[in-house]
Amino acid sequence: MEKSQELALTQMRKSVQKLGSSTEEFGETTLMRFLIARSMDADKAATMFVKWQEWRSTWVPNGFVPESEIGEQLEARKIFLQGLSRSGQPLMVAKASKHFPAKDQLQFKKFVIYLLDKTIASSFKGREIGNEKLIAILDLQNLSYKNVDARGLITGFQFLQAYYPERLAKLFILNMPWFFVSVWKMISCFLEKATLEKIVIVSNEDEREDLIKEIGGEVLPEEFGGQAKLVPIQDVVLTPLDN
Repeated sequence: MEKSQELALTQMRKSVQKLGSSTEEFGETTLMRFLIARSMDADKAATMFVKWQEWRSTWVPNGFVPESEIGEQLEARKIFLQGLSRSGQPLMVAKASKHFPAKDQLQFKKFVIYLLDKTIASSFKGREIGNEKLIAILDLQNLSYKNVDARGLITGFQFLQAYYPERLAKLFILNMPWFFVSVWKMISCFLEKATLEKIVIVSNEDEREDLIKEIGGEVLPEEFGGQAKLVPIQDVVLTPLDN
């Protein structure tokens, strides 16, 4: 680790203490995610870290979201967890045509936490390191107006940016229909530059080939050029972490 990073980490730990919290339970790789997300500004990273701790204690007091609390969202079977890409990052697939704007926003927010937590945890090898990232595919094939949910997408991105810093490796958006272009432009206004740089709108065969090469045919679903079957996220059983 570079000297400048060590200094930033030391300053961040002190800043977190001044804010009345602690970094004792968290390793350097976890703290670095917050520093990177705040351009290595220790005070801003500390503020973000403490807000994240408060948010987790409010929304995920037991450390996970029980499936019993998100049953309606799970019934749609719209999110799939496909295993690890060639770079060792878990692949999550979202089928937008199976989604409808949620009437219960509280349950939807818990669902977003559930799918992000479970996707990230699927890459743990015995225990969390802290710098794990995920790859996502948002498939807009057969999307209709009744499936469009700008509010839901904005919620997902806001959670990623505020509470899952540096967890997104890349997001591929496939099969975008013409009527969704204006919706996406509006959603993009809520995204940070660092987030936008990780998003690829696949619009030609070369980009689709790059997608296959980056992820690997073993985990990529057949409909996207791979050999894998879609696996609903609730059907994936994760091995408990070592203590």
